[in-house]
Amino acid sequence: MRIEGILLVVRAVDCGVRPVALRLPFRFGAVTLYRCPQLFVRVTVEVAGRGSWQGHAAELMVPKWFDKRAGFSHAQNVEHLAGAVERTVQAYAGDASASAFELFQRHAAALADAGRHAGATELSSAFGQAVVDRAVIDALCQALGLSVFDAVARNAIGLQPSALLPDLRGFDWNGWLPTLVPRPHIEARHTVGMLDALQALPEDAGPLPVSLPAVIARYGHRVFKIKLGGDPQADAQRLGEVLAVLGRDAPGHRYTLDGNEQYGDTAALLDLFARLAALPAYAARPDALLYLEQPLPRDRSFDGALPALPCPLLMDEADGTLDAFVRGRDAGWHGVSSKGCKGFYKSLVNRARCERWNQAAQRDGQPPAWFMSAEDLTCQAGLSVQQDLALAALLGLAHAERNGHHYADGFGAAPAAERQAFVQAHPDLYDADGRLRIAGGRLDLHSLAGPGYAHAATPDWLAMQPLSQATTFV
Repeated sequence: MRIEGILLVVRAVDCGVRPVALRLPFRFGAVTLYRCPQLFVRVTVEVAGRGSWQGHAAELMVPKWFDKRAGFSHAQNVEHLAGAVERTVQAYAGDASASAFELFQRHAAALADAGRHAGATELSSAFGQAVVDRAVIDALCQALGLSVFDAVARNAIGLQPSALLPDLRGFDWNGWLPTLVPRPHIEARHTVGMLDALQALPEDAGPLPVSLPAVIARYGHRVFKIKLGGDPQADAQRLGEVLAVLGRDAPGHRYTLDGNEQYGDTAALLDLFARLAALPAYAARPDALLYLEQPLPRDRSFDGALPALPCPLLMDEADGTLDAFVRGRDAGWHGVSSKGCKGFYKSLVNRARCERWNQAAQRDGQPPAWFMSAEDLTCQAGLSVQQDLALAALLGLAHAERNGHHYADGFGAAPAAERQAFVQAHPDLYDADGRLRIAGGRLDLHSLAGPGYAHAATPDWLAMQPLSQATTFV
């Protein structure tokens, strides 16, 4: 039964933060992360004919990913993210009745402009809506007694043609959304960071593995993501070492590469692949490399036609606006990432674009060329990883990068009662200690299909600090 566009009013939005300390340093691009704040959002929503309901969401406020400009400190990066949240709260709370999507589209342009005027990047400016929208969707699903999968299939979120999406004018959202079949399982793509040990260590005897061989032995991963640093010679050497371990311990593996904006031009990319071709492990199985993620800086991602490479390129940091993938397609990007911190609606819209473009290609006798991936930004145990996984499952993606469970440790500093509540609500997803349960390289997602947006247990709001304290946790 279709129940499209349920109207709601946001009555209140509460925000809190907690510190997250990583158990292992996480190096991405030119930055090593040791700690950062995690944002929690709680909305109170009045749903037409259903009364008042609460919804929740959570997301890390990671410095030097949303904004890698050298002139800003980690604390200033977090301030920009907090400002985006505060502006979204001011815009949404008490606004007129709207569907969940209408609420997003009503304020998207103004919030983006406000972020620019505040000196924030596109990704930082969109962060507030990305998290608050998830909490709104959760409240709507709770009110309707539907999972996020069923709510989307029935278009309860009210997704419709919009001036924000001129390329999708006339797209049949009501006909397309029910065709999305969420996956009950998903493969966990393990991140191999630039500082990660490639040989077994004594520390592997602890409760969580440290080295790459121990990770493979513990979780049975078959898909991997390997970080690059931007130096073709050093990256090729490191990749050769990683592939040697994977060839030995994970035969038949597949992998992706992540440049994190560290390659300054296409000449360096061509140099990288020339060096990779000389690696026996790469040459023996070139198809094992699925794609290369965001090697170029975001501000150079649309400058001109990209060179022909042995694998497709996937946008991540350059995907700062709703139309970024459209512009990227013209420049030669074939993929785009889904991340909860970039926005629920952006992911659905980009998934629809892939479908439309691939159907057009097939009508012209061409193979499908456009795709999406699920990438992590150290999603933490609880609402953050659950909602991100549910989105990847909804998009039908076969594997999702998971790194938060590796670089952090379960629920960390969360109260024991909160951790236990999540473990009891999601025994397929967590072990008894609250750590992500990965078996045979896969995650079981069945418990995410209950009422709400992947939310059957709730964070302890008495254990939060005010949003204004976020900068003290970097």
